[in-house]
Amino acid sequence: MCGIAGFVTQNSMSCDSRILRHMIAMVNYRGPDHSGFHVDGSVGLAHARLSILDLGGGNQPMCNEDKTVWITFNGEIFNYVELRDDLIKKGHRFRTQSDTEVIVHLYEEKGEDCVQDLNGQWAFAIWDSKSRRLFLSRDRLGVRPLFYTKTGDGFLFGSEIKSLLAVPSVRRAIDLEALDELFTFWVTLSPRTIFFGISELPPGHSLVLEQGEVRVRPYWELDYHSSLGAENEEEARKMLLDLLLDATRIRLRSDVPVGAYLSGGLDSTVIAAMVKKLGTTHLRTFSVAFEDKEFDESSFQNEASEYLKTEHRRVCCSSQDIGRVFPEVVWHTEKPVLRTASAPLFLLSKLVREQGYKVVLTGEGSDEVLGGYDIFKEAKIRRFWAKYPESKFRPILLRRLYPYMKNLQSQPDAYLRAFFHVRKDDLDSPFFSHLPRWDMTSKLKIFFSKETRDQLKHCNAMGHLEAELPSRFWQWDHFSQSQYLEAAYLLPGYILSSQGDRMAMAHSVEGRFPFLDYRVVEFASGLSPQLKMKVLDEKYLLKAAAGDLIPHTIRSRPKQPYRAPDSQSFLEGKRANVLMEYVEELLSPRSIAEAGLFDPEPVSKLAAKAREGQIIGVKDNMAFVGILSTQLVVDRFIKNFPRSV
Repeated sequence: MCGIAGFVTQNSMSCDSRILRHMIAMVNYRGPDHSGFHVDGSVGLAHARLSILDLGGGNQPMCNEDKTVWITFNGEIFNYVELRDDLIKKGHRFRTQSDTEVIVHLYEEKGEDCVQDLNGQWAFAIWDSKSRRLFLSRDRLGVRPLFYTKTGDGFLFGSEIKSLLAVPSVRRAIDLEALDELFTFWVTLSPRTIFFGISELPPGHSLVLEQGEVRVRPYWELDYHSSLGAENEEEARKMLLDLLLDATRIRLRSDVPVGAYLSGGLDSTVIAAMVKKLGTTHLRTFSVAFEDKEFDESSFQNEASEYLKTEHRRVCCSSQDIGRVFPEVVWHTEKPVLRTASAPLFLLSKLVREQGYKVVLTGEGSDEVLGGYDIFKEAKIRRFWAKYPESKFRPILLRRLYPYMKNLQSQPDAYLRAFFHVRKDDLDSPFFSHLPRWDMTSKLKIFFSKETRDQLKHCNAMGHLEAELPSRFWQWDHFSQSQYLEAAYLLPGYILSSQGDRMAMAHSVEGRFPFLDYRVVEFASGLSPQLKMKVLDEKYLLKAAAGDLIPHTIRSRPKQPYRAPDSQSFLEGKRANVLMEYVEELLSPRSIAEAGLFDPEPVSKLAAKAREGQIIGVKDNMAFVGILSTQLVVDRFIKNFPRSV
C-alpha cells in the first residue's frame, strides 16, 4: 500500500519539482520504504512506497517499455498472477514481478476498460503521453482513497487531501454543505468533501483529464436481485464458503508476512478461520481490548485465538489513550468524526507495525454485504410496529435488539413502547431504515452558529441524497434498499476511511478485506433477504457457511457493534472537572467564535457537562466528539497547515 500524488498544468508549476516532492512528503507514512518521481513538462507523478510485492523491483512511478505510459499506484491487484500470465501469452514483456506493471500492460491492451479485469483495492493515476491523457481510477467499493481539485494552476490529485493543500494555490476552507451532510449522514456525499473545492473520486468510478476537460464515469455499481432464495440455502452456503476461501487465498499473496485482526466477533473470526483452512500453520492475530468492560471483547478474542491456534497480540486501550491520540486521529481522517471509534484502531495498527507486520486481513464489509447491522433489524421491527401499534411484543423486541445497551434494558415498558415511533410518512420514505439515525444526528445542528444556519437554510441533505439514488433503487426490496444506503455511503465514507485506510496507513499498515472481493459482493447481492437475516438472526448464511470452522459461542453470540468510550475519553487522567488542555482550548468560547461554525454558548454548556462526567446520552456524546473533531480540522488544516514549499 502506498501514497500517490501529482499534477497536470500548463504554467510554472511544471518546472517546480519541489511542489511534487512536498505533496508526497505530506503522506510519507503511507509509503516509508521508497519515494519516486516522474516529471514530463506539464505533468508530474509522485509515489511513496510501502513494499509488499516484488520488494526489490516494484518502485514507482513505473512505465512501459517505450516510456509512453506511466503509472503511480496505491493498492493491490490480487489476481495479478493470472492477469500477468494472460498478458504474457498476448506478447507483453515484463521487467518486474509486481502487480503495478500488470496494470500498465493491461491499460495498453484495453485502455480505460482495464479496470473491469482487476480484482483488488486501488487508486491509481496513469499518464498516457501519446494521447496526453491522465486516467484516474478507484476500486469498486472505495477501499483506497483518491482526491482531486482544479485550480488556476491546473489539475491536482492525491491519496490524501493534505497533498493537495500542500500546494499554495489550493484554497483552504470548510464546505458548509459538506458539514451539513456530515452532521446528517455521518459522511459527506461523494464527490463532496469537507474542504471547499476538493473532490473525492467516488468508488467504482474512473476519471479522464484530456485537453483540460474532466470526465468522470462509473465502471461498476451495486445492484440487488434475489436470484437465490431460501430454497437454495445449501447451494448458497457452499458457494459463499468457496468464494470466501478464494477471496482469502488471493489476499494472502505477499512477499511480507500477513496477519489478521481478531475482534472476537463473527466476521474477523471467519476470516482467520479461512486462513487456517487454507493451510497456514502460523498466523499472528491482533486485537483491541478496553479497560472499560462495557466495550471489552477480549474474552471472545481469547476463545477465537485458542480455537484457531493463532499467536495473538493485543493493545489495551484506556479512555485517556483515546483522548491523547485523538488529534493525530483527526489529522489522518482529514474530516470530522462523530464517534471516537477510530482512535483504538489507530493504536491497533501501531501495535501491528511494531510487531513487524505490514499487512492484515480483516472482517470489514461483512455487515454491509451479508446483512449484519442492527439497523436492518431495527427496520424490520419498526415496520412490524407500524403494522401492529398495540402489540405487547414491542418492548420485548427492543430489548432483544440491543442486549448490550444496559440503560435501555432497564427502561420501563411504557418508554420502550414509544421508542422508535413510526410516523405515517416514514413508511413511504426511501430512507425508512435510516430515519432514526439521521434524525438523531441532524439534531446536533442545534449547535451550529446562526451564521452557519443562515447559510444552510436552503440546504436539504436528504433531498440531495434522494435525487442521486439510482433509478433501480425503487425496484429493490426494503432490505436491499437499507443495504445499499450502508454499502454505498457509510462503508466507503466512514468504515473504510476514518476507521479503515486512514487508521491503518497512519502506521504504514495495509488492510485487506476478503468480504469486499467484488465476486463475494455480487454473489451476496443476488441472495434473498431471508438468507441474510432469518427473522432477526443476522448474517444467517454466513453463520451456516462457517459451521464448525469457528467456535459455537462466537457463531451464536448476539452481535455487539464495535464501540469505544466517547466524551469521557477527554478528561485529564482520572480527575473530574478537568478536560485535556487541547480540548479546553479548542472548545473555548474564543476558539469557537473564531472558527465561526458553532454557537459558543451551547458548546460551553456541553463542555461543562463533559467536565462533570454528565454526558451519558448518544446525542450529546456525538455532539461533543463531532464539534471537537471539527474544531481540530479547522485548527490543523485551515489555520495551521504546514504547506510551505
